[in-house]
Amino acid sequence: MRPRALVFDLYGEYFRYSGGAARLAALTELMGVFGVEPATIRVVMARLRKEGWFDSVKSGREVTYRLNEKSWTLLDDGRSRIFERHFDQWDRSWTQALVDEENLDREQRVRIEKALTWHGFGRYASCAWFSPHDREKELREMLTGADELRIQFLRSRSAGLPSDRLISERCWDLQGLGADYQDFIEEFQPQLARYRRGLSGTDALVERMKLIQEYRRYPFRDPDLPESLLPTGWRGRTAHAVFTECHDLLRPSAEAYVSEVAGLDSGIGDAAVQEKVDM
Repeated sequence: MRPRALVFDLYGEYFRYSGGAARLAALTELMGVFGVEPATIRVVMARLRKEGWFDSVKSGREVTYRLNEKSWTLLDDGRSRIFERHFDQWDRSWTQALVDEENLDREQRVRIEKALTWHGFGRYASCAWFSPHDREKELREMLTGADELRIQFLRSRSAGLPSDRLISERCWDLQGLGADYQDFIEEFQPQLARYRRGLSGTDALVERMKLIQEYRRYPFRDPDLPESLLPTGWRGRTAHAVFTECHDLLRPSAEAYVSEVAGLDSGIGDAAVQEKVDM
């Protein structure tokens, strides 16, 4: 697991529910479970702070890294995309994002394309992207200044279902995504019985982080199309059900272990459960 991604997963799954702060010593012990060396952790955290993702406070020799507005927003958006799926919530209208590519430099192009992909848009042509959901507001918040001005948004309907299917087949690799969903199911569904029996804290943490890192790439490739536009035998919903069940089964042991290592008196579970109820 990449140390940088592991940091965000630990904060996103655990520390965000206990105030958003973690001591470097706790991060070092937790990431050590995954074979990450202390020197690497220090370098990664210093770099993330320099990039503006974390604020830090030093007390004696102890350094604490705290989420700030930038990182809170990233984690909130990411959690929403992964857990708040919108199956069959479609009014047959498309959101089109038209990108003004004139004099667009490479850095701008990469930022804009990453933002569009993050919010589930698929490329229809060089400058035309489609989404079955209205995510204009989220994109405008993510893209600021000159980048935002490069995109014009339209809401439209096609001539009918054949045209809708053509758009979906051209914008997204549904066959490839469906095959990847099936691979995910085949990897994690057989583990459910073992997860139900219960794992130790360290094993539950490792399994949960592996589960999250495997699954989180799918929602950003999956536009949550209605069933009428999906290939026959689509496995996306089954994969999501397997993910959520595994995620929930591993939660108690993993959270208890993180709470113990981080010295969290109030634990993590209550806040995490409340957020899930509020969704």
